[in-house]
Parts: sequence; C-alpha cells; structure tokens
Amino acid sequence: RPGRFDRQIIVDIPDSEGREKILKVHAKNIKLSSKVDLKILAKGTPGMVGADLANLINEAALLAARKNRRSVTADDLEEAKDKVMMGTERRSMILSDKDRKITAVHEGGHALVGLLLPDADPVHKVSIIPRGRALGVTHMLPEADKYNYSKRYINAQLKVMMGGRVAEELIMGDITTGASNDIERATDMARRMVCEWGMSSLLGVTAFGSKSNEVFIGRDFGTTKNYSESTAQKIDEEVLNIVSKAYNSAKELLRDNLKTLQAIADALLEVESLDRAELEKVVADTGIEIPKK
Repeated sequence: RPGRFDRQIIVDIPDSEGREKILKVHAKNIKLSSKVDLKILAKGTPGMVGADLANLINEAALLAARKNRRSVTADDLEEAKDKVMMGTERRSMILSDKDRKITAVHEGGHALVGLLLPDADPVHKVSIIPRGRALGVTHMLPEADKYNYSKRYINAQLKVMMGGRVAEELIMGDITTGASNDIERATDMARRMVCEWGMSSLLGVTAFGSKSNEVFIGRDFGTTKNYSESTAQKIDEEVLNIVSKAYNSAKELLRDNLKTLQAIADALLEVESLDRAELEKVVADTGIEIPKK
C-alpha cells in the first residue's frame, strides 16, 4: 500500500520462455506465416521486455502490410527485430564517400574483433546504414540469457568496443569522434570492474563508494565517496590500465588480420549490411578460421 518502504517487489526482465508467451499474446490477432517459429524469435530477443516485444510484433505487421502480404513472415519479424533493437534506418541521410568508408572501417573493426574472440557475444549483424544518431551499427546477440558475467567476457566486450577506434587508426591513419560512445561505455564498464565487481588485480576484492537510496526524503540515487584521495588516484590508474590493455589487445588482433578487416569494410561499402552468415563467408574467403563460441 502507499507509504510502505519496507517491502520491495522486483519485476525482472522475462526469460526466453516468458518472452515466447508474451509474443504469443501479442501475435494472437496477427496472421503469421506457417514458417514462423516464435520460440526461435524469443531466443533471439534477450533483454527485451513486454513493451519491446509488443512493438516488435506491431512493426512486423506494418512491414507485411506495406508489402501487401497476407501474413507476417519470418523476414518481416527479423526486420522488425533489427528496427526495435538497433533503431530506425535513416536512408534519407546522405553520407560522403569518405564518411561511408570511415564508418565501414569502424564497424568492420568491431565485427572482426567480436568474431575472433571466443569469449565475446556472437555478432548478429553489422551495418553502415545510419540508425538513430549512429552512422553504423554492429549488433551482438548472446545465444542465451545471461545472468552472470565473467571477467573474461567483460574484457572481451571491452576489446570489441575498442575495435572501431583501432580499425580507424590502422586503415585510415587517423582517428575520428565516431568512437566517443564506445570510449564512454568502456570507461564506465572498467570503473565498475574496479569499484563494484572486485575485478581489479591492483585493488583486490573491495567495493569503493557506497550507494545512497534515500529517495523518499528528497535525495537522488547516487554514490557516496568512502575512500581516500590516494585510493581515488589508484582507481583512476587501474581504470586507465584496463581500457588501455583492451585497446592494445584489439590493436594486435586487427593488425594481424588487416587483410580481413579491409575485406569486411569493402563488403560493407558494397552491400551496406552483413548478417552473421555473410560476415563469416567474407572472413572465411580471406583464409581466417573463426573460433567456436
């Protein structure tokens, strides 16, 4: 009832089985093709909540209607999933040839590092079609719901984030502002490794900063500093060290596979989007073996 602060009810995001049931509810009044398998679709939508899944079904129905189809096909659902997960395509945005090449190299760097690291999530699709504020997207999709994240997995994700900036440096011979969001997310993740998850070899298994949750008396959610200035300096140094290691590892990986990186960028410039099967074919044609996830 209102006014009670001693009871907390946590509504977590649905698992694969829950997502399948939600999809069935929203697809009840939609005519689906006999080849559509909502169970497979549910497995490919980790992290989505009810509103996202409802939006996905609605977008698929609109796509099918625009194409004068009598039923919603698996292709419509896949296209709708990309729209919900990665944003709406901005085909009207015209990029210069130089910007298209930079974007292709940048996204190719993310995709290749993701493919070559066995601990990273599988690459679902890579595209240089502008979506939302992004000029290109590399979408990585876990094969199953994750509830725990290992240090190896987090370090692999950091290397993937650094892959775009490294690719620009190696092929273009210069760097751009396109990696700003990657750098921001990588720095935040590295800081959480040090301050929250006890994954720092320098500072050990310790949490730094106590969270304040007293919103009911006018305070915002935040973190209270409970460590010394010397410790703060060590935290900053360790965050820099973690991100720098990820950057150097990604650089070594892409430098050793520069021919493959160039092939992915060329393919993106030609067709604009590559799904996992197409991406694997481009990589295989250069003689590189992709490790199993």
